[in-house]
Amino acid sequence: MRKITVAICTYNRAGRLPTLVKTLRQQKCPISSEILVVDNNSSDDTQEVLSELVQLDGMPLRFVRETKQGIVHARNRAIDESRNSAYLAFIDDDELPEPGWLNAAVDALDREGAECVGGEIRVSLPVTERPSWLEEELLPFLGEVKHSAEAFWITDRSTPVWSGNIAYRVSLFAEGLRFDHRYNRYGHAVGGGEDVIMLDSLLKQRVRIRYRPDMVIDHFIEGWKLRRSYFLKLHYELGWKTGRWGCEEYGRTLCGIPLFMIVQAIRQWRRALPMLLLSRSGRIRQAMNGAHALGMIAGRFQRWKDAQK
Repeated sequence: MRKITVAICTYNRAGRLPTLVKTLRQQKCPISSEILVVDNNSSDDTQEVLSELVQLDGMPLRFVRETKQGIVHARNRAIDESRNSAYLAFIDDDELPEPGWLNAAVDALDREGAECVGGEIRVSLPVTERPSWLEEELLPFLGEVKHSAEAFWITDRSTPVWSGNIAYRVSLFAEGLRFDHRYNRYGHAVGGGEDVIMLDSLLKQRVRIRYRPDMVIDHFIEGWKLRRSYFLKLHYELGWKTGRWGCEEYGRTLCGIPLFMIVQAIRQWRRALPMLLLSRSGRIRQAMNGAHALGMIAGRFQRWKDAQK
């Protein structure tokens, strides 16, 4: 019997789980379905809440505890736990699906022949008025995804789908494909990057990736993320990981740092500083470019240091 597992990877968000599980149980689904919660060492009352939710009517729920800390380990555990299902969908513990979400995912995988499908992510801010510096172009860095009103096939990184709202054929993982542990993110830290690496892997393998605009979730943003420093740290961390693991070797370097990266960082900050001082539009995005460039340099330097040991 074909089945889809809906996986929730959770850490210290026990208060959100009852509403999320209730909303998932209200979803219509044409095939057998279950909810899998991967508790990643929560220190709140997550286990007690889940024990109560298991007993309620509706879509069956089971939960496991993943003791290796970090979102990558939790997602990979969900993959391992779903090996007897045909499909695996991910939704985060700070999200809620709109009606039709699960049906759209199954339809894309079942009828349209997709091997991976993702959809729209709506960002819900914890404030009534968006800060003036939080421009439209920054919302994707809070997880927003909105590509088109029509479904289409994804063929490159310009229209990504992320694992906060995604579903896969489980057969994709049969040969060992997993989220890359080097890009792990712990607790409420910033700057994972495992989504990008997974998307790149799927694109290289020419996996059939579908975007479905009717596969919609609402993503609730916590207040601590509405700081300019969050966006800068996010891009610095992504740059560090790219420099440490993701880029090729180059000839002319200083302590492992390619000279052109130093030049690029100087250029990025020469553009950013006047924009920041004059409060120009796009200043945070440009500063993020500068932070990413510095992170790349730091990551390359760490790579060089590690090679000296």
